[in-house]
Amino acid sequence: MQIKDVLLAPGNGAFFYDDQAAIRSGAIQDGFIYVGEPITAGFKSIRIPASSLSVGLVLTDDTVVWGDMMNVQYSGTGGRDPLFETAQISDLTSRVVAPRLLDVDASFYLHACAKVFERFEQERLPLAIEYGVSQALLHAAAHLQRKTMAEIICSEFNLPLPTRRVPIYCQSGDAREINVDKMILKEVDVLPHGLINSRQKFGLGGQTFMEFVKWVATRTRQIGGPGYHPMLHFDVYGWIGQEMGLEPQSIADFICKIADTVPGFTLNIESPADFGSTQAQIENYAQIVSILDDRSSSARIVVDERCNTLEDIRLFAEAKAAHLVQIKTPDVGSIADTARAVLICKENRVGAYVGGSCTETDLSAQASVHVSVATQADMMLAKPGMGVDEAFSIVGNEQNRLLAMLNRRRTQNEQR
Repeated sequence: MQIKDVLLAPGNGAFFYDDQAAIRSGAIQDGFIYVGEPITAGFKSIRIPASSLSVGLVLTDDTVVWGDMMNVQYSGTGGRDPLFETAQISDLTSRVVAPRLLDVDASFYLHACAKVFERFEQERLPLAIEYGVSQALLHAAAHLQRKTMAEIICSEFNLPLPTRRVPIYCQSGDAREINVDKMILKEVDVLPHGLINSRQKFGLGGQTFMEFVKWVATRTRQIGGPGYHPMLHFDVYGWIGQEMGLEPQSIADFICKIADTVPGFTLNIESPADFGSTQAQIENYAQIVSILDDRSSSARIVVDERCNTLEDIRLFAEAKAAHLVQIKTPDVGSIADTARAVLICKENRVGAYVGGSCTETDLSAQASVHVSVATQADMMLAKPGMGVDEAFSIVGNEQNRLLAMLNRRRTQNEQR
């Protein structure tokens, strides 16, 4: 077999793990920290530095290929896996996953993933393990076959080699105004996220949020170059439902009101409300989507919370319970399932957004680019971190390098 040893190396995620329940309950931000007691299990404070764990596969030619494990920023809520514990994940990887890795043929990507991610003690492995190990296996298959990771995905899923770039979406973090200016100057395709994750940022009746949306549109026109016309995308972390109530009609009315303030722009609203369960989320989001479609609104609903695993994504897509599904890569698990999720969305004519989290790493971001481009997702997140420059550089440059290599490969094939 091609894997002869497994290495583990603790690392850092590019941002912080945050206790979303405590923030929603009114925790006050003091500088960069949140003041108050944590609510979600595993959190010793409301905001803690994100940790990660790298897994390295030592191949028979002594090449080492890596993948990174971590969880998302708001772990332990919305149906997600609990907070990432490096010691626990390291122990499980060493005892259970490493022996399986030594016993697979790493040249065959999907088969290797299926063998390594078999259930342990009747339970699915932590999704962070699936995510990091699947990245390493994708790197291994690409090395062994002398191909790009995107080509491995195309081959395994019978997809044509892609030619189109995937639009990139940046998130601002709390430094909204400065980062919006950066995004506009760099002509980011989709912006700005906005991090509308508290009552203070949403405002009474949504007034603060509405003013921010209008400011972003105005600022785009003020300093954007000729012909620059990005898509506007705001993550409101359920605050429309929190403030307006959980009636689909009221939520749709507010979203239409927001869209009317920025005519000429497509407006994505992510996580308008949290209805408490996956089934309730599907039923109510489907109603909101239907209302917006009936009104021919320029606004689109993006689902995040309660839509975590591949099966969740299938249910939302089949029910048309979103215009766009965020495929939150660490929550989906194996990056092969991210590819499957994009294809499920396409089959159901629902937008596929390969997202993830600010807590990720350069390696996981680069692997996500290959899957996004191979499956021709509708957009992908600039990650990791909450800044603009680093994430946009990592994701954008990896995409450009990949497309250059694929174009050369295509030219070579045509000349034969």
